[in-house]
Amino acid sequence: MAKLWEKLIRPVMFGLDAERAHELGIEALKLGGASLFQRSEEFPALEVGRFGLRFSSPLGVAAGFDKNGTVVNQLASLGFGFVEVGTVTLEPQPGNPKPRLFRLQADRALINRLGFNNDGAAVIAGRLRNIKRRCVVGVNIGKNREVPIEEATANYLECFDLIHPVADYIVVNISSPNTPNLRELQQAESLDELIGTLQKRNSELGRKPLLVKIAPDLTEAEIEQAVDVCVLKDVAGIIATNTTISRDGLRTADVDKIGAGGLSGKPLAKRSTEVISLIYKYSNGKLPIIGVGGIFSAEDAFEKIAAGASLVQAYTGFVYAGPTFAGDVNSGLAAIIRDRGFANIDEAVGSAHK
Repeated sequence: MAKLWEKLIRPVMFGLDAERAHELGIEALKLGGASLFQRSEEFPALEVGRFGLRFSSPLGVAAGFDKNGTVVNQLASLGFGFVEVGTVTLEPQPGNPKPRLFRLQADRALINRLGFNNDGAAVIAGRLRNIKRRCVVGVNIGKNREVPIEEATANYLECFDLIHPVADYIVVNISSPNTPNLRELQQAESLDELIGTLQKRNSELGRKPLLVKIAPDLTEAEIEQAVDVCVLKDVAGIIATNTTISRDGLRTADVDKIGAGGLSGKPLAKRSTEVISLIYKYSNGKLPIIGVGGIFSAEDAFEKIAAGASLVQAYTGFVYAGPTFAGDVNSGLAAIIRDRGFANIDEAVGSAHK
C-alpha cells in the first residue's frame, strides 16, 4: 500500500495546488478511502496515560489537518492515537486569501498562512457531539481575526464554553503566526490572564485538561516564563511547537516569493526538539509535553520522546508519507522501545536527559 501512495497517488496529489490536494484527501477519507490503508496492529508498549486520558498510541494528528472535525474516526483507523481538531474560533471565518498553503519539496516542508479557516465553534461542537469517537479527540481554539488583542480573553472564553462539552482536552493556540498580534499572548502577563480566566471557567464547567501551544521562535527566557505560568495555573501540558516564521537554511529556491506564513516539516525538527528539552528542564519533567515539528519517521518520534515529550503529533510528515504513515511510525516506535530495553513509552520519556 505504501508503494501505491508513492508511485501513483502522491504524484497526482502533488501535481495539484496544496490546499486543493488537502481538500481532496479529506473527501477521500470521508468516502471510505481510509479502509484501503486501515491498520489493525496493537502495540501495548505504546499505550500512554496522560492528564487523565488513555491513548492507544502516542502519535496524534496535529491541529490544522482536520480543522472542522469531519474525519476523526477515519484518521483513528489509520493508526493515530488521537486527533486534534481545529484551530476552532468562536465565529466561523474563511481565513486568508488563496493561495495560502505551499509545498517546499526540496525541504520536505510546508508553508501555510491559512488563518484559522473553520466552520466556527457551534457547528464543530455539534459535529463532534454526534461522533462515536474511536480515539482521544482534542480541540484547539484560537482568536477570531477581527477581535482586538485586548478583547482576546473574552473571545477565547466564549469559544471555550461551546467546545468544552465535546472535547477530551482543549488547547489554547496563542502561537500561530497567521493571526495578527496573536503571539503577544505568549508573554507572561497576557498568558497569566488568559489561562487564569479559562481555568476558572474550566473548574465551573467540570475540569478538563487544558493545554497551551507555543511557538518555536520564543527565546529561552520566554520559554521559561511560559513554563512558570503553566505550572502556576495548573495547565495540563504544553504543545511544542507551532510553525516557525524563520526561513533559515532552506534549499527551496525563491522561497521569499511565497511570502508570509508558518513553516512546518523537517526544517523545524531540531528547534522543536530543543524547545521540548527546555520545557522538560524548566518543569523538572513534571509538565506533560506533546512534541510536534518535523516528525517523518519512528526515529523522529522517539527523538522527541527522549527529549521529554509524552505524546507526539504530525502533520507535514503525514502529508508527505501518506496514509500508511501512522502505522509505519507505530510499528517502528514499538521496535525502538523494545530494542532500547524500555518496557513502555513512559520509561523512554526524557531518557536523553538521564
